[in-house]
This record gives sequence, C-alpha cells and structure tokens, in this order.
Amino acid sequence: MVTLSEENYLKAIYHLGKQGSIAVSTNAIAEQMETKASSVTDMIKKLADKDLVNYIKYQGVSLTKEGRLAAAMVVRKHRLWEVLLVEKLNFSWDEVHDVAEQLEHIKSEKLINELDAFLNYPKEDPHGDPIPDKDGNIKKVEKILLAQVDAETSCICVGVKNSSKEFLQYLDKIKMALGSHIEVIDKEPFDQSMIIKINNQKLNVSTITANNLYVKLV
Repeated sequence: MVTLSEENYLKAIYHLGKQGSIAVSTNAIAEQMETKASSVTDMIKKLADKDLVNYIKYQGVSLTKEGRLAAAMVVRKHRLWEVLLVEKLNFSWDEVHDVAEQLEHIKSEKLINELDAFLNYPKEDPHGDPIPDKDGNIKKVEKILLAQVDAETSCICVGVKNSSKEFLQYLDKIKMALGSHIEVIDKEPFDQSMIIKINNQKLNVSTITANNLYVKLV
C-alpha cells in the first residue's frame, strides 16, 4: 500500500521527470515538495525499498515501471476530479486544484473508472492537460507556447503552463479560455510582448502571459 505522502512524492517525480522517464535531482524534488533535501532522501529510500523508484547517488531519481503507473494513477484521479468539479459542480477552473489535491488519494479503482465513464471518458482536464488512461498511458498533445508564435499567425488556446489561481483569474478577465481563437497581430522585438486579437478585441499580452499559454497552430 502506497501512503498519501508517498503518492505526493511519486507525483512530483512524475511531473519533474517528464512522466518519470528521466532522472531528477533530490534538490529539485525538495523544492517541488517545499521540504528539506534530507527529508527527500529518507522518502526516496522508502520508495526504493518498495521498488517504486530507481536512485543512483549523484545521478538522481527516476520512477520504475510500477512507480510510473502509481504516479500516473494519482494524476489520472486528480484530473478526472477537476473535470467533474468544472463540468458538473459549477466550479471555475481556478477553484479546482486544491479540492482535487484532496480527492486524488481516494483508493477505489472502481469509483475512478465509473467516474471516467460518467464523464464520457474525457481526454483533457479543464486546464488542457492530458488525462492518463486506466493503464497509465497518456496522449501526447502537440502544442507550443504562445511566445513561440510569429506575428500574423493564428492559433487556438489548448492549455496553460501556469495553473495558479491568479493566472487563471487573469485569463478569465481577458476572456481567454481553452478553445479560444487567437490571432497574433504584432510582436514587439524589444521584449517579445504581443498584440493579439481574441473575441474580436485587440489586447496587449505580456511576455509572461505568452510564456504560460499553450496553443496549437491553425
């Protein structure tokens, strides 16, 4: 049985290491978990004893096949709960993360599979992140940052890199959402800020915003 704390560590390694496939440093894990490196080392030893991670001193930590599946299941539950909260319970996309953090540790596999069916097998969460299937497989989404889009180019918003409440509320304010059609009118050579057109309105978009919005070209 994997504990709640162990699941949080597995999820952190999963996100830091591109679904756990590459090794990440204990310092990076400590920063992600907001804890001491010594605490991370202790937890890594526990996870290694359960064959959930591979750890080589000075080379970092990666997930085993079992660890990757366990982490993917936590991510799957988190993102499915976010879909339920937004689509069925009238939460806004900036309200769901903390609630889903609590719900993601529910152990019932049947409940999660039934939830998936009830939601008609969604492929993405409300922030555009792909939802792993029941076998831990995750669909690769072709996307680039808005900052990488040239002037006089059209694209569609497909996700956010920054899912903080403040950023999502800002996007609500400018009426930017998943599926929004964006036309890049101009790009400032000095600081790479942009003038875009969305919902028939022109907006000035900062470099920070452009570096936190995922889009696909159309």
